[in-house]
Amino acid sequence: MFESKYSGPDDQLAGDRSRLDGETLWPAPTAGAALSGHVSLPGSKSLVNRELVLSALASAPSRLRAPLHSRDSQNMVEALRGLGAQIDEADASGEYGPDFAVTPGELIGSTTVECGLAGTVMRFVPPVAALALGPTTFDADAAARGRPMEGLLDALRQLQVDIDPATRSLPFTVHGTGSVAGGEISIDASASSQFISAVLLSAARFDTGVTLRHSGERLPSLPHIDMTIAALRDRGVQASSPELGIWRVEPGVIAGRDVTIEPDLSNAAPFLAAALVAGGSVTIPHWPAQTTQVGADLATILPEFGARVSHGADGSLTVTSGDSIRGVDIDLSHAGELAPTLIALAAFADGPSRFRGIGHIRHHETDRLAALASGLGALGGDVTEHDDGVSVRPKPLHGGIWPTYNDHRTATTGALIGLAVPGVEIVDIATTAKTLPQFTELWHGLVSSGTTDATLT
Repeated sequence: MFESKYSGPDDQLAGDRSRLDGETLWPAPTAGAALSGHVSLPGSKSLVNRELVLSALASAPSRLRAPLHSRDSQNMVEALRGLGAQIDEADASGEYGPDFAVTPGELIGSTTVECGLAGTVMRFVPPVAALALGPTTFDADAAARGRPMEGLLDALRQLQVDIDPATRSLPFTVHGTGSVAGGEISIDASASSQFISAVLLSAARFDTGVTLRHSGERLPSLPHIDMTIAALRDRGVQASSPELGIWRVEPGVIAGRDVTIEPDLSNAAPFLAAALVAGGSVTIPHWPAQTTQVGADLATILPEFGARVSHGADGSLTVTSGDSIRGVDIDLSHAGELAPTLIALAAFADGPSRFRGIGHIRHHETDRLAALASGLGALGGDVTEHDDGVSVRPKPLHGGIWPTYNDHRTATTGALIGLAVPGVEIVDIATTAKTLPQFTELWHGLVSSGTTDATLT
């Protein structure tokens, strides 16, 4: 039986293993049989926070159906309410909470925006605040204050927005004057595609719109910018990318919209990968036939690991395990948010793997490459960090403490490992509430599907 090196004389700690140095420990459930799971997921964080911003800037009310209710989305709601938008909860169109009814209002500053750990809030809202009248102060959880902001702040300063102090990170204050002239700007978005999306989302309200050029050597997560362009066009905004690395948004009206938020396909990653780790199959309903979400790439990436993927006539997607998990050599520069799940899969593969193009995920909620390398190493794994990614050489794993570093994707990765490795205890699983508050309930239901054929919807 596994005995953690953290066992001590404290009776409560030794008895239920519930806490470690003030941190909550969650025993990751181990699968006792091949899975037969059906997991319905809440809405996309990336989509709902873009739609909330556009709804607050629109010329008419909007309704967001089946939205995500999580810490990130709630931080966005509170930020936009503080700037003058009316956001009410309406009858639920989905199973995970009420809809959002958004009525635009006059943008007034003189408020403080608490970003929490949400990159979309700390980056998407400052351009909105520049359109407000009065100062808006931005701050965040201590763990988020070091996240890259320089590209966005540089963009706003090029647009003659007054920001103090002369800082590259949170906290800072945007002194809104009620308008932004717009124009041509050039920024380095190598650290985050959100710098570009942030400017584009508000640009139709700038006097002359914006032409934005990326000046860096690489551009991660390009599909997220495509998502922003699509969301703008769906609201009648003239938004385009005339050539790679250049975007143009014309000034004009942002229309109100009634929109149903797609399920979060990136949050589907650990659930679908579970079919490979534990064996069996996992089905996600309401998988969109066409989408700008990078999580859709799971349907083509997981077969590289040996999975079988099928699309149901009812709009579902099912992943079924193959004979083994294969090692891969893959560039994930377009889909870095999937990397933690896929790196965990590689730890169980039949050969080594190399993941490339994901150096930018060092600047997410934590340095994800370092977190995964050290976490897997502590459990007996063999992971080497590179500037642009990691190499994984599969080795037998054992139980132990899995730190999460305030990162929801690191937390779900630990749960995935625990499916096949008894004794994995995850620090602060509650951090998953950032984008998926129901994670532990859904995960336990998935694991139980292997022994009871239960269906969780």
